[in-house]
Amino acid sequence: MAHLRSRRRLALAVPLVLSLTASLGFLPTAASAAPPTESVAQAADGPALAYVVNTKPDRRTVASVRKAIEAAGGTVVIAYDRIGVIVVHSAHSGFAETMRKVRGVQSAGVTRTTPLTAAGTTDEGPVQVLTEQQAARTTRASDAAGESEPLEADQWNLRAIGADRAATINPGSPKVTVAVIDNGVDDTHPDLAPNFSAAQSANCVGGKADTGDGAWRPYTTADSHGTHVAGEIAAPRNGIGIAGVAPGVKVSAIKVSDPVNGLYYPESVVCAFVFAADHGVEITNNSYYVDPWLYNCVDDPDQRAIVDAVNRAQLYAQRKGTLNLASAGNSNHDLDSDALVDDSSPDDSTPVERTIDPHKCFDVPTQLPGIVTVSATGVKNLKSYYSSYGYGVVDIAAPGGDRLYQIPDTPSKNGRILATLPNNQYGYLQGTSMASPHAAGVAALLKSRYPKATPDQLQALLKAQADNPGCPESYDQNGDGTPDAVCVGGKRVNGFYGFGIVNALDAVD
Repeated sequence: MAHLRSRRRLALAVPLVLSLTASLGFLPTAASAAPPTESVAQAADGPALAYVVNTKPDRRTVASVRKAIEAAGGTVVIAYDRIGVIVVHSAHSGFAETMRKVRGVQSAGVTRTTPLTAAGTTDEGPVQVLTEQQAARTTRASDAAGESEPLEADQWNLRAIGADRAATINPGSPKVTVAVIDNGVDDTHPDLAPNFSAAQSANCVGGKADTGDGAWRPYTTADSHGTHVAGEIAAPRNGIGIAGVAPGVKVSAIKVSDPVNGLYYPESVVCAFVFAADHGVEITNNSYYVDPWLYNCVDDPDQRAIVDAVNRAQLYAQRKGTLNLASAGNSNHDLDSDALVDDSSPDDSTPVERTIDPHKCFDVPTQLPGIVTVSATGVKNLKSYYSSYGYGVVDIAAPGGDRLYQIPDTPSKNGRILATLPNNQYGYLQGTSMASPHAAGVAALLKSRYPKATPDQLQALLKAQADNPGCPESYDQNGDGTPDAVCVGGKRVNGFYGFGIVNALDAVD
């Protein structure tokens, strides 16, 4: 159900920091005082919606704004004083506009376009699940090839980045945890349970963390995305199924997908970054974009507030020592272009086609400052046909699969990525959602080797160990004579691969 969404940015992190700081704030406080008292008596005049109200990050201001929220007919769900983000529910149609006039409020906006109880759908494409017969055939082929894990013969992705050899040198430290911010992880899977950290897991849906037993698990076995991602990162080498890129590290789950429509709303993601930071998580993987907007434009006050809230949370995580990685997206968009067409937003109601400037409209959290943006490659070390890209936007690349044009010589001949699924199953997925966890796994290996490395230092190490194939002479995968994408840059850094494709062996050796 989850999204094969998006993510990006880091090579030109400094310009982005400046642009976000200038356009978001942190904004000077509003000049007006609290809303008029008459608003207290106003009856609800619309459906209940969720909002983020962003203030100066101090307790006195947050306390004052909380009173204004109540006066304006809002109910505080949770207030994150340290970053100045307050999650609110309100049924007053003018709530956000009213809050923007309150002293101490720096931005405020609605986080969805449909009521809190609205239904919806998501679609990440079919998941190919191995049947028992397919698994048995693959196991026999794997045994014949001398692989250590029963299904490893079909894991071309591990061999592509030297992860199979890296595991013999350093499989990663159990002191390092990668949090999968996603639609939940089935930690009962035998290929995940040994490396799972329940103490660093939670359900953050709605903006408030629930750490009850199993709260982080998927709603149904159809919600396979997060479980697949977790296996790619840290499935142990235990003679069961597959292996992850960093089979010795820990993995945790922070669930952020709405139970009604499967979407990843801003307040849930804010909670996830704060929870990860406060629970000692070293690395987060973010294979999604924050709904309901594929790109959040800062000239829209609601979308501006979304960017502001999530940015505060992820910067807080960075300050606490957490490196955040995110997928570049599956739209084959040039994220460094002058204009893009977004015809998928808002995805919780009726999408409206709009042309956006990707330098003013951001995929969140992908394009936020300091987040490592990962594009996808196939078995030929070529950009996957669907992967978004962009010079100065993509930082690194990693295997995400390519079922159409890059077919591996493996028992299954499947160009996608094989990993864990709920209910003790395995299956294939492709997308930049699969590329980001490969990079997160390599980052975990680097953190294991350099335990005192800061997020900035880890980011630099990721770029340094990457192997850059450079821009291809032409990129016409379907052979119709027209380039499917244009790569800008050179051998050191370019729009397809950033600083290069991650290399697990170089990370440990």
